[in-house]
Amino acid sequence: MATTLFDLTGKIALVTGASRGIGEEIAKLFAEQGAHVIVSSRKLDGCQSVADAIIAAGGSAEAHPCHVGNMEQIADIFAYIKEKFGKLDILVNNAATNPYFGHILDTDLGAYTKTVDVNIRGYFFMSIEAGKLMRDNGGGSIINTASINALQPGPMQGIYSISKAAVVNMTKSFAKECGNLGIRCNALLPGLTKTQFAGALFTNEDIYKTAINTIPMHRHAEPREMAGTVLYLASDASSYTTGECIVVDGGMTL
Repeated sequence: MATTLFDLTGKIALVTGASRGIGEEIAKLFAEQGAHVIVSSRKLDGCQSVADAIIAAGGSAEAHPCHVGNMEQIADIFAYIKEKFGKLDILVNNAATNPYFGHILDTDLGAYTKTVDVNIRGYFFMSIEAGKLMRDNGGGSIINTASINALQPGPMQGIYSISKAAVVNMTKSFAKECGNLGIRCNALLPGLTKTQFAGALFTNEDIYKTAINTIPMHRHAEPREMAGTVLYLASDASSYTTGECIVVDGGMTL
């Protein structure tokens, strides 16, 4: 049920990487607050399961696959949104990839290219297409899921950490140039969160212990804990918040 402070009734929200993990929790929370959510990820089946769960709970959602590393699929989903809704109020760039876990010197071109195509190029052109729709309809909110690795590179996660640092500066660049168009641009920097995507960090005991010891509360987060901050950034309650990068596990805002 929508609250007065975070009411998203009438809003159209596109959440990428929403078939599981943090994206799934964001999509469900947006729907609880009244938004119509376009649940998007690479594969339709996972998206449809989340959309069905939202509808069963009384929310409004639909599934639409989109691989953000594919420029044609980016064009297709925005053509669909423009034709069906004529607007987009909220974009959450949450889809990401991390195909390589190992020493940075052993990074091959394939892993580098895949990471950059999804985590940087994908976010950039998704933001451009969303921004054009928002500009033509009086504004909106773009929220990028970055990572704590943007500030301090994670062990064995070189190119992923580099890509997430780029997302932070990308967010600030869009905020600087789009704020006067009524488009808010912010980034979420999750710390250690238990998702399938972050599985390698949880199965490697040494890395997990090291990571936990750097977190003030000495615990990992659950995906649902990330969703509330994104809801705030998407809502009118954050109408003066733009160009900020919120670090959820360290309790600080940049």
